Amino acid sequence: MSSTTEGPRLNEKPLRTSTPEAGPTAPPSTCRVSTASRVASHLKEDIRSSAFAELLLVILTFCTGMQDATTFPDYHCFASNQTGNTVFLCLALILPQLNGESFITSNIGMALGLFLGAGWLTGQLSHIIGARKRWWLLLCNFVQSCFVLGAAGIQYRYGVEDRGATALAVVGLLAFAAGSQVVQSRSLAMTEISTAMATAAWVDLLIDQKLFAPKNRPRTRRIAFLLSLVVGALLGAVIYREVGSATAIVVSGAGKLLVTFLYAFSPAEKKRDESASPV
Repeated sequence: MSSTTEGPRLNEKPLRTSTPEAGPTAPPSTCRVSTASRVASHLKEDIRSSAFAELLLVILTFCTGMQDATTFPDYHCFASNQTGNTVFLCLALILPQLNGESFITSNIGMALGLFLGAGWLTGQLSHIIGARKRWWLLLCNFVQSCFVLGAAGIQYRYGVEDRGATALAVVGLLAFAAGSQVVQSRSLAMTEISTAMATAAWVDLLIDQKLFAPKNRPRTRRIAFLLSLVVGALLGAVIYREVGSATAIVVSGAGKLLVTFLYAFSPAEKKRDESASPV
């Protein structure tokens, strides 16, 4: 038998050497979707009570002090202090002859009505949406800032008149913004920093059994609230005297815009680990 060398078969295809191929790269659209998903998840987080959130409420209190330092001398009413407005309204019912001298009834009614309406609307929507949702707090503060800056714009355009349509517009915008703002301290469970009303804070501070204790968070919050309100009112009065009320309201609106921006970075509630077994 003669040995023959077997060559390649006619019908057999030559083997191909496989070369490593680069893995599939994510298309740009996938990256964009991933970024959008992270942003959406961030906006849906619940903001927690923290020192950072306390700082934001203190800044809002400072802005409130500036507003009320201008609205009372200009319009003889308060945009956020509804205790005084309630008393004035009762006086207007019994002593109408004081209207125009000690107070202006139409301005008081506008301030009190829109403050209560804004508080009711914001509070009820917060129950439905989620009072601590980041996007909701961002939206509320942005709208409030626009209202405050809108009031300043009216003053720049038409000047300051203590009564009439322009006065009602300015008072209404500021009161609506204040009414929506005071809901936040309740939403964040930091009622010591109401951002507006000081009477309860003064009383709660003075009767605190641990007033002089080294560590007392509620006491510290009340002191920060009262100091920021006083400093804001003093600065607002200085700006009112030297420049005008419109500028003071603009500074207040700018402070509220700053708070709106900072809410994007406020710490969120820690997510519960659902996979962890209960102890």
